[in-house]
Amino acid sequence: MTTITKRINVPLSIVALLFSASACSNSTTLNTDTTPPTIKASDDAANSAQKSTNKPEFTTKEFATFNEPWAMAALPKTANDPLKLLVTQKTGELFIVDTQTSNKTQVDGVPSVAYGGQGGLGDIVLAPDFATSKMVYISYVEAGDGPDNNTFGAKVVKAKLVGLDTDSPSLQAITPIWQQTPKVKGQGHYSHRLLFSPDGQYLYISSGERQKKDPSQDMTVNLGKIIRLNADGSVPKDNPFAGNTGNIASQFWTIGHRNVLGMAFDESGRLWVNEMGPRGGDEFNLIKKGNNYGWPVVSNGRNYSGTDIPDHDTRPEFEPPKITWTPVISPSSMSIYSAGNQNNFPEWQGDALMSGLSSKALIVVDMKETGDASERYRYDMGARIRNVLTVDGEVWVLEDGDSGRLLQLLPK
Repeated sequence: MTTITKRINVPLSIVALLFSASACSNSTTLNTDTTPPTIKASDDAANSAQKSTNKPEFTTKEFATFNEPWAMAALPKTANDPLKLLVTQKTGELFIVDTQTSNKTQVDGVPSVAYGGQGGLGDIVLAPDFATSKMVYISYVEAGDGPDNNTFGAKVVKAKLVGLDTDSPSLQAITPIWQQTPKVKGQGHYSHRLLFSPDGQYLYISSGERQKKDPSQDMTVNLGKIIRLNADGSVPKDNPFAGNTGNIASQFWTIGHRNVLGMAFDESGRLWVNEMGPRGGDEFNLIKKGNNYGWPVVSNGRNYSGTDIPDHDTRPEFEPPKITWTPVISPSSMSIYSAGNQNNFPEWQGDALMSGLSSKALIVVDMKETGDASERYRYDMGARIRNVLTVDGEVWVLEDGDSGRLLQLLPK
C-alpha cells in the first residue's frame, strides 16, 4: 500500500508564526506544531494507534560549524569517554569532533576529490570490525583521466584511521572497493551512501543515475542501482544477478533508482531507503532483493519540463514506494531511532528519522510490521538539513551549506 503525503494551503498568519520559530542561537526551542496534513489508509491509522501519539518537543545545542558538511559517523566509546563524531565536508575534508569540548581535528590522507555540483567527499562508515581493525569506508567523487577529465563518478575506498588520540590523525592503507561505471559528464546524482548489513557481512552502496535516467534500467552499467558487496569489495554469490561473476550486473541488489540518499535497516532487519524524485514524487521504499523500482519509466512526480511520467500504479511489474511526497521534501539521509542508554526520545523508538533539504525539516516515519509506512509528523528546523544520526538514544543533525552547524537535539 502506498501512502501519499500532500500539503494544503495554510493561512499567512500561521505561516508567519512558523517562520518566527526558526533556530538562531546555540540553544533554541524548535516549533513542533508544523505537521502537514496527511492522507493515510485506514489500516495504517489502526497500526499507528499502538504507538504513542505524543509529539515530543526538543531544543537544539550547537557544537561546531562546517563548510558544506555531508555525512557523519560515531566512533565507538566506553561509558566514561566523550562521544566523538567523524564528519565529512563535501569540499574534501574529514574531521574528528569531540562533543565534550567541540574541538575539531582534521584527518590527513583523505583522497583528492572532484568537488563541484553535488560532487566531492561523501559518506563515511566504520568497518564492522573497527574496534580491532580501525578501518573505515569512504565514498567520494573522482574525475576521469587525461582526455576524460571532464567525466566523473563515485568511488568507494577503505582505509585505516590511525592516530585517533593524537593531534594528527590520518588515513593510511587506502584500498579501492568499488566505483561507478562508466564515468559520465555532469556533477549530479552520485548518491554514494554507504551502509553495512546488521550482521556486518555486506556493504550496501547507493549508486545514482547521474541525472541520465536511462542507466537505471540498463543492466550493463552500475548507475541507478543499489549495490551489495562483501566487505572486501567482492560480489556475494547470492546476489540476485550473480549468475555470471564477470558481469557488472552481479553487483546489483535492486535496480530502477534515481537518487537514493538515505539507507537504513530497521529493527526487523528490513532495508529502507529514501529517494529524491523529479518534480514531485520523493519516495520512501522498502528494498526487496532483485526488484525493479521503476525509474525513469514510472514516478509519482513529473519531469522538470512539466511533462507527465506514468505513476507507479500504471505498471504493476515495478515495486511501488511505500510513501511519496508532492511537494517534495528532498530527503538527504536517514537513521533509525533506538533507545540505547540515553533514550532521549522514547516516542520515536523504531521510527525512521529523515533529514530534509528543501523542506528544511526533520521527518519522522513509522514503518509497519506489514511492510507499509506513513509519516508520523515533521519538525520545521529553519535550515536545510543534510544529515541525521542517532547514537545510543541521542539525535545529532548537520545543517547543509556554508557554516552548517552540528546540532544535538535535546528533549524539552
